[in-house]
Amino acid sequence: MRKSDMQKGKGKIEETVGKATGDRRREAKGKADHAEGTAREAAENVQKVAEKAREAMRRRTA
Repeated sequence: MRKSDMQKGKGKIEETVGKATGDRRREAKGKADHAEGTAREAAENVQKVAEKAREAMRRRTA
C-alpha cells in the first residue's frame, strides 16, 4: 500500500470521526490530511510517468 493511500484513509477516518462527534477542528484536519494524500498520490503518478519516459528514451538511444 502506498503512503498516499494510507494518508487519504487516515484523513477520511479523522474527518468522519470529527463529523460524528461535532469536532470541527478534527473534521478540518481530516479533510486536510485527505487532500494532502491526494496531492501525494498525484506526485507519485507524475514520478511514475517520468520514470517510464526516461526508460523509453534510454531504449531509443541504446
